[in-house]
Amino acid sequence: MRGHALAPTVLSADDAVAALTEARERTLALVESVGDADLERVHSPLMSPLVWDLGHIAAFEDLWLAHRFAGLPLLRGELLDVYDAFDTPRAGRGELPFLRPGPAREYLDEVRARTLETIADRGVGDGLLHELVIRHEHQHNETMLQTLALARLTDYQAPVRRTAAASADSTLTGLELVEIPAGPCTIGAPEYGFAYDNERPRHRTDVRGFMLGRSPIVNATYLNFVEGGGYERREWWSDEGWSWKEEYDITHPGGWTADLAAEWRLGQLEPLDPNIPVVHVSWFEADAFARAHGARLPTEIEWEKAATWDQETEVALPYPWGEDPPQVGVHANLDLLGPGPAPAAAHPAGASPYGCLAMVGDVWEWTSSAFGGYPGFIARPYREYSEVFFGHEYRVLRGGSWATRARVGTPTFRNWDHPERRQIFAGLRIARDL
Repeated sequence: MRGHALAPTVLSADDAVAALTEARERTLALVESVGDADLERVHSPLMSPLVWDLGHIAAFEDLWLAHRFAGLPLLRGELLDVYDAFDTPRAGRGELPFLRPGPAREYLDEVRARTLETIADRGVGDGLLHELVIRHEHQHNETMLQTLALARLTDYQAPVRRTAAASADSTLTGLELVEIPAGPCTIGAPEYGFAYDNERPRHRTDVRGFMLGRSPIVNATYLNFVEGGGYERREWWSDEGWSWKEEYDITHPGGWTADLAAEWRLGQLEPLDPNIPVVHVSWFEADAFARAHGARLPTEIEWEKAATWDQETEVALPYPWGEDPPQVGVHANLDLLGPGPAPAAAHPAGASPYGCLAMVGDVWEWTSSAFGGYPGFIARPYREYSEVFFGHEYRVLRGGSWATRARVGTPTFRNWDHPERRQIFAGLRIARDL
């Protein structure tokens, strides 16, 4: 961390304990109904065994709060390599000597006991590392929900704490566009408070005028794309996207069945709401959909300007709706353990200064941008968080999903993944040049 001043997070010791406790309760609730065999099973080569996530959460906390913050020896130093996310790709984690469910839960408890002791003894300092650990566990909660979605466990009981906001049926399709005027804007997280290294430094830039979708593309609109030959028209796909689609026989979004259109038209398909944003689409599919409609995906700078920049005051707002953090279910559809996205017009109070809806929550939105550092980027507090992923092989997603914790789901947060990935709760919003 040398060579860069870290902004305080204004996180008190009491707040840290409360947030750490709530995060752990949620983690354990997610897997409470999952049997040991399913915790240890590799449900998809894209995902870790759920029990690996449990051990990794504990190892990360011990490394940062007991070892690096408090100067204590690691509780289980021999596990550091097993739970190193960078050196152990997901596809191989099922073969690692990870802790089994009982010992993994004990490890979580032992690490947490030391964390609470060090907070009582030393406080939280500037709060940066404690906030890092809290948000790390939040992010793994969403990853675990992705695994559970892929696993389709018949006996899984989701710990339902809240349902998505009810709303009258929306007439929005995702094809409605609003104008975002040309001009300068400020991009990135401010210098105060917590942010990840790739969100800084905050900087001024200029964006040409463009049109952006008022909402994400909804299921009914995407179904029209599927039925209209969206996966058969070569001219709508990039070379790489077409090659991927052909190799894996991709004909519809992840989670849809091959005969979904017929089932839906006959009224036999209940779970798929036509008015909610389409989810589990890859960047390749999002790009092809946009091309088919004479549009494109927005750059991430365009996306952030549309989400936060107030043209009248020339100030970047912390959230689309203003200064205040999200009221879940009022401003945004975040923090859910189920059931998924809400109708596109369900949260009008969360509209951006330009009238764009659902820019935070519901579904991650693919952008056209490759993942890279802002001008003046400095890696902190560790290089492996983002810098090692910079490059054209990763595309940026923005906005968060229904499963993203409100603490994480800010308009400056930058997610990224390979363009072929569909395990993310990801959809799309289209853009068009003026």
